Amino acid sequence: MPIDQELLDILACPACKGDLFLTKDQAGLVCEKCMLKYEIKDDIPIMLIDEALKLSPAELQTAKKEAV
Repeated sequence: MPIDQELLDILACPACKGDLFLTKDQAGLVCEKCMLKYEIKDDIPIMLIDEALKLSPAELQTAKKEAV
């Protein structure tokens, strides 16, 4: 089941409070400013800074191109 659009609209990056975008495979939310990806497990976004994946510039560009 995909993440509800209403939830996506209110979520913000816990590190910088910036906007997030959903990855194409709907497996994560990405903050472009922080270059962090917050994984989605069992339809629940894991919004913990310590568990976020740091993206390289190339990974960020790929994620942006493929964003939902």
